[in-house]
Amino acid sequence: MLGYAGKVRSLTTIVHEYITNSLDACEEAGILPEIEVRVKELAENKYSVYVHDNGPGIPYKHVGKALASVLTGTKFHRYMQQRGQQGIGAGGCTIFALITTGKGVHVKSSTGKEAYSCDLSIDIKGNKPLVNNVEQLKPEFRGLIVEGEFGDVKYEKSEHGVYEYVRRTALSNPHISIKLVEPDGNEAVFPRSVKTMPRRPRQILPHPLGISASDLLDFAHTSESRKITSFLVDSFSRVTHDKVRELIEIAKDVDFEKAPKQLTWEDATKIVNAFKHVKWIGPELDAMSTIGEQQVEIAMRNIIDPKFISVVERKPQVFKGGVPFVVEVGIAYGGKAGRANGEQVSGNVLRFANKVPLLFDTGSCAITEAVQGIDWKRYSIAKFDEEPVSVLVNVSSVYIPYSGVGKQAIAQEDEIVEEIKLAVQDAGRKLQRFLSGERHRSVQESGYKTIMRYVSQLAADLEEITGRKKEETERELKTLIEKKYKSLFKEETEEAQSAS
Repeated sequence: MLGYAGKVRSLTTIVHEYITNSLDACEEAGILPEIEVRVKELAENKYSVYVHDNGPGIPYKHVGKALASVLTGTKFHRYMQQRGQQGIGAGGCTIFALITTGKGVHVKSSTGKEAYSCDLSIDIKGNKPLVNNVEQLKPEFRGLIVEGEFGDVKYEKSEHGVYEYVRRTALSNPHISIKLVEPDGNEAVFPRSVKTMPRRPRQILPHPLGISASDLLDFAHTSESRKITSFLVDSFSRVTHDKVRELIEIAKDVDFEKAPKQLTWEDATKIVNAFKHVKWIGPELDAMSTIGEQQVEIAMRNIIDPKFISVVERKPQVFKGGVPFVVEVGIAYGGKAGRANGEQVSGNVLRFANKVPLLFDTGSCAITEAVQGIDWKRYSIAKFDEEPVSVLVNVSSVYIPYSGVGKQAIAQEDEIVEEIKLAVQDAGRKLQRFLSGERHRSVQESGYKTIMRYVSQLAADLEEITGRKKEETERELKTLIEKKYKSLFKEETEEAQSAS
């Protein structure tokens, strides 16, 4: 259920959980992440996984809770963007190690003040961490090292494997430096593309748009406010006293002076309907940390190296529950874009949620539905499955509505699907202009080369007919032809200047 289904997927899930923890820890501490991952084959379907980061480390008193217990996270009810939501993560890896090899995981941690190593296991029935073989170390390093042995897993260099996960993580997190040592000893290094930390999200209140009557009642019945008027201002983003007065005018049958705990279903329905008739400022972006248009472009250039890139970041929107979200799209064409199938290249969709790669459950994802719903012919892509094009889609939100607990597909909420389509269409229009220009240029080049092929022969024939010297005629013909195709030479000059 949690991603440990299938040998390749299970190994990728383990690496995903540890990298996610490392990224979150480094970003919260304001440290540019440096992560090293080593995967080593021990036996058939048995591998060791080693992950080392330069983060703040884990204090000894918290290591058991952080890495060897589940459902202890505090992220789920916070209205701010975070990679993890379920409080299972690294604890799930420890459980998987136990049930497939009978061993826990080995940890080394240094906070700069204290450093130690230990072996971690878990009492599965009691959900209690077991910490053994504790040894104090000199704080000569900073960060966290986790190493474990895992059975019933397999390393495979495919679009679902560890290598692709690491590559896409570097693509969506250009501020990190990450190295992967594969089982065959090959080192894949993805250097940092930008040296600035992403903006740290802060906790916000839910936006009134997208709130249902049930949501409103849940908030109201736990509110400490004395009146519905103050409850609305205190509990929701963008609600001011002026906006409350507008709501009172619309929902005239509701007594806004009574206590929120006295709110009925009928009252809540009327207030929610009133929300839809008020003009609201869009949701705050402070709760989310997007990749950023410039960063997406830099990362795609460094890793995909395409001929063309178009990047679009939409304004914040809301879906059910008043939850804000932002969609980013990058389209890359040419170069290493697309998915290589031998000598053939096909279109590729790179899915991300809160900058985390989604490699599995493709068919049930809102991103897949939105991209497949695009009429690509309108953007000069005759067949998406036969073109060197990559479409990167990242959805950032304080709460990603995953379609399953494995967190590999975004639920097909109408608002999210529609917003992804609009973003892809915005980026697609820029691609269409580029491809139209490329095709026009191709026709120009073909015409130029065809005509130039006959210049020498034509000049020689004219010499026989008129007696005029071939060299003089040939030179003047070339001048006329180049004048005709001057726009082509102008583009070549501009491209050369840009490259230099």
